[in-house]
Amino acid sequence: MYQRVGIVAYKKDLTNTLKLCEALGNPQNSFKSIHVAGTNGKGSTTHILSAIYQANGYKVGLYTSPHLVDFRERIKLNGEMCSKEFVVTFTQGIAPLIEEIQPSFFEITVAMAFAYFAEQQVDIAIIETGLGGRLDSTNIITPLACIITSIGYDHMDMLGDTLELIAAEKAGIIKEGVPIVYGNIEAGPLSVIKNTAVAKNAPIYCFNESNYTTDLSGNYQVWNIGCAVKTASLLQKALPTTVDKIKFALQNVKQLTHLWGRWQQLSAEPLIICDVGHNEEGFRLISEQLRAADKHIHYVLGFVKDKDLSAIIPLIPKGSSYHFVKPTVIRGMDAELTKQHFNEYNINGTAHQNISAAINAALQSVVNKETEMIFIGGSNFVVADVLALKEANQLAL
Repeated sequence: MYQRVGIVAYKKDLTNTLKLCEALGNPQNSFKSIHVAGTNGKGSTTHILSAIYQANGYKVGLYTSPHLVDFRERIKLNGEMCSKEFVVTFTQGIAPLIEEIQPSFFEITVAMAFAYFAEQQVDIAIIETGLGGRLDSTNIITPLACIITSIGYDHMDMLGDTLELIAAEKAGIIKEGVPIVYGNIEAGPLSVIKNTAVAKNAPIYCFNESNYTTDLSGNYQVWNIGCAVKTASLLQKALPTTVDKIKFALQNVKQLTHLWGRWQQLSAEPLIICDVGHNEEGFRLISEQLRAADKHIHYVLGFVKDKDLSAIIPLIPKGSSYHFVKPTVIRGMDAELTKQHFNEYNINGTAHQNISAAINAALQSVVNKETEMIFIGGSNFVVADVLALKEANQLAL
């Protein structure tokens, strides 16, 4: 299970997914889809697309990863999680196949999503890649359109150590003759994507510059919205949409799709924000938001072991206090080790036993609720830990 243990769980091959789906009758061939890849922004973009098509009256499947609190967040229908009964029945039903094929957690989950969307007869399924694109388990679909939201440094041990190599992996989702939309991408990696598009006779388009208002916070959402809106415009014949309903969708993305963890406000006084951005590009965007907030910042941060903090720490705006925690996954970096990494940059902080202790310490550090804020992040799993506490009403905010 890659999200929990890291590279040892990553399978660079589509064989298992193809075998599993073939045994299930190839459900991926029975519905229309849009495929979304990118270093950052793909989760927001898939949810925005789902909101757009939901608002326009379509039955919309949405597959994303990882989940934050509930596994079923990965597989949604019109913004609602699939039922527990479906997950149980599906898993029990393919037990012999699991024994025979030995698929990974992610491969099983992709097959489960495809089977669910086929069973529910969705009008359109929005499919987010898990890692990369070319060898990602989701890459057995032939979509109506593809999107590559951004290219940045992440998972370099698996995708390559240059932006061009990473772009080549993401561009692996491009299919013969299928239009591709791209977001805010530098010239070098963009040339790789364009060359792939030319080789596949795939029309290629830049994201739309738009002035839509949205309930999603974060300046970076402008590119995600641009990718989604451009894609919707390209698919007008297959999936007609109206401007009014797109406007409504963008103003109600969270309500329509239950998107969590993107510059999410947990409290107003003091302002507490959490965000799942966890790589260099993600932190660059988060840092811009933090500076724009113009407040003294108290940090609650946790990372995974394979994260290169030397690329992230210099980006983070100076804080009033730092509180470190280990995310509750096997891959989690020990809080004391995180503290040592920050010490190398002359930043002093405190390591805590758990997320509750770290948040409580940050709250105690706040002197003026109007001029100070708390930021919680560093990893998807830190945000997941916070949201799980919030869901269980175990967070005193």
